[in-house]
Amino acid sequence: MVSAKSFLSTLTAITSMSGAAYAADMGPPPYPPPPVASVQSPWYLRGDIGLGLEGASLQFLQNPLNTTNFAFDHSSLANTPFLRGGIGYEVNNWLRFDSTAEYRFKTAINAFGQSTSGGATLNEAYQGYLTSLVLLENAYIDLGTWAYLTPFLGAGAGGANNSVYDFTETGSGTGSISGTGPANNKWNFAWAAYAGVAYNVTSNFKIDLTYRYLNFGSVTDTINCIGCNPNSYKWNSLTSQDFMIGFRGQL
Repeated sequence: MVSAKSFLSTLTAITSMSGAAYAADMGPPPYPPPPVASVQSPWYLRGDIGLGLEGASLQFLQNPLNTTNFAFDHSSLANTPFLRGGIGYEVNNWLRFDSTAEYRFKTAINAFGQSTSGGATLNEAYQGYLTSLVLLENAYIDLGTWAYLTPFLGAGAGGANNSVYDFTETGSGTGSISGTGPANNKWNFAWAAYAGVAYNVTSNFKIDLTYRYLNFGSVTDTINCIGCNPNSYKWNSLTSQDFMIGFRGQL
């Protein structure tokens, strides 16, 4: 007959052996869970390079002391390269905002006009340069993503500082005048409308192709000449059809 003490000893040994075998079957302890990925920042930086097809209505502002029938035959602004940078915030997958500052490099001003006096035709040619600094607050609506492409629409409002310099008048014909204008600048209200598409290189980096219509106000300059009463000239409704390529990178 087996004693109680012998039975308990045998049971303890069996239990120990079973536990060791079970531990061997389980293998090494599991690896800790992978770290949780950080949440993507809603803030982003942007940069753009573009070309603007600028236009304006050039107005002759005659000095009240003068009496002429001068009128412009034509005027033009050359195409303008520009650089733009800014910082933005993505509210969600379809709405975002950014603040941008851009410098529009000098664009050539050319104009030609005529007047008549005593049966003679007086020709006047004008040349100069225009530069602009444009500050805008923009809002965009992203219209969904297909095959890494996200079309969007947007609008912006802000201000533009337009500067005219090296503005000259050169006359030909008896009685015509010549002169130069001082550098002049003016702050204006500016607004813009956008349409474009973004290519999502990664979730944190996008390339934008954008068309923008920009209205950036006006600027006025005066021609100072010897022996005459100076007249002024105003570029009204400065506008540009802009084409841009740029990037957006999450912070």
